[in-house]
Amino acid sequence: LWSYQYFWEGAKEWSADRVDQLQILKDIAFKIIDFIGQFEDELVRIWNKPKFVKNSNYVITLDRIKDKNLVEKIKNHKNYSKQVKEWEELGISEDNSKAPIDTKYFKDLELEILSQFEDLDKSLDGWLIKSENYQALNTILPKFKEQVQTIYIDPPFNTGDDFEYVDRFQDSSWLTLMHNRIQVAKDFLKTTGGIFLHLDWNAQHLGRLILENVFSKDNFINEIIWRIGWVSGYKTQVDAFVRNHDTIYIFAKTGRKDYYFKKADSKIPYNSFDKALIDDELSNIIKKWGINSKQIKSIKLVIKDNLGKVYKTGLETASGKYNIEDTWNCSEYEDLHSNKIKRNAKEYTPNGSAITQKPEQLLQRIISLTTNKNDIIFDFFSGSGTTIATAHKLGRKWIGVEMGKYYETDILFRMKQVLCAYGKNEPCGISKEVNWQGGGFFKYYELEQYEETLANCKYEDGDLFNSPSKTPYQEYVFMKDEKMLECLEIDYENNKVKVDLDKLYPNIDIAETLSNLTGKWIKKINDDEVEFEDGTKINTKNLDYKLIKPLIWWE
Repeated sequence: LWSYQYFWEGAKEWSADRVDQLQILKDIAFKIIDFIGQFEDELVRIWNKPKFVKNSNYVITLDRIKDKNLVEKIKNHKNYSKQVKEWEELGISEDNSKAPIDTKYFKDLELEILSQFEDLDKSLDGWLIKSENYQALNTILPKFKEQVQTIYIDPPFNTGDDFEYVDRFQDSSWLTLMHNRIQVAKDFLKTTGGIFLHLDWNAQHLGRLILENVFSKDNFINEIIWRIGWVSGYKTQVDAFVRNHDTIYIFAKTGRKDYYFKKADSKIPYNSFDKALIDDELSNIIKKWGINSKQIKSIKLVIKDNLGKVYKTGLETASGKYNIEDTWNCSEYEDLHSNKIKRNAKEYTPNGSAITQKPEQLLQRIISLTTNKNDIIFDFFSGSGTTIATAHKLGRKWIGVEMGKYYETDILFRMKQVLCAYGKNEPCGISKEVNWQGGGFFKYYELEQYEETLANCKYEDGDLFNSPSKTPYQEYVFMKDEKMLECLEIDYENNKVKVDLDKLYPNIDIAETLSNLTGKWIKKINDDEVEFEDGTKINTKNLDYKLIKPLIWWE
């Protein structure tokens, strides 16, 4: 306002003095803008730098530990009582052969447990990561690039409660958050892979725009209507239309449907199912809704799907395959929930209720449609962990990322019960339907976060207004930054650099950190060495500072 009044309203004529003053003001303004820009650029670099892996542990069921002497060591360990107490909290019996061992209680035995496996990473069923999801995506991309077959995400629906922003900024904030993450996520997919994005009316139109921008319109596969149903809770508090569906968009990396979707083989005759149950349910449908004789065959196919024997809905074609319908019904689950067909289909939920809006059966259909055994499923908005729990029960590998309060008390505890196939919440979901018997081995860890990096950065104090050159703003604060170099000890006489990462964080997992950084999968971990699948070996006690430079010095 002062500038306007001084240079415009207050100026009757443009004198040389006023022009000089305007030039000085412009020079100062550009220097301030440059300084602020430098500061913002530094924050972006901190945000994007790869992050350290911390506080990592493994969960493995007792049946996967083949060395009986090692099992005895575990049972005689001083911390075994803590493990037993956790089992009791989870509703797991101590004598269960598939009770899940958490190595956080047995750190001195962890390497001995891991040494049983000739190829460690290939032996894992999954990775559970506690992190803000952009940090996770950016950090683990080198390791899992083009390794994932299917991504399913159920992100915040942009309802107005998702972000603490003024309403007029809400859509743009949601778009930015989602676009940044989906853009990175695309690089995780195999050529044959694809993504399922689950939204409701608040954001489905925005979600499709993002997917078209990242994957291109040509790679659109389908829009699935997921009918919510009474069980999940109709949105009945309305004056007119009752909202009863969500939308799931499917985009494939290449756009080729023949790459991404499998069609069900319909060779199994009807009489291999429980015909009495099918006829009974068909009779109920006829009484309730009324149908004509031409509809009976297609309804029988849907009932077969309800019974869990075929994971696709649709009508049989002349070639003996199913064409997949684009409306998936929660009422398929709902209608049969209370009777003997689905009597064991209760769902895990953090608050202990019986049913969720997105049951394991929905994820079972998605995973069965698009993947084979040992394919990797990725969910970086894991919530209560339904995606990774279902993937594990179906014999797929998985990656789950979650930052919220759900991480330990819900997802981690849930996955331990899934591994055991028993507990306070198991069997649930599809467990009995697929005859899930338990067993497994996964790793969980935390990632260094942006705020932690920022707190560990060191920058040299400087006088911006009285630099040696006597030129204001000449010496910017980031010209002399040390970033996180305090973890280095430089021996100038012997031209050596010693790395001491304990000065930054306790409990850094060097092996996993380097695996993420280099993109190499871990084969073996020893006391002071990690061996990668390509045969490379790195001494973790004597790290080359050039190797870890991206972690402590960003440019």
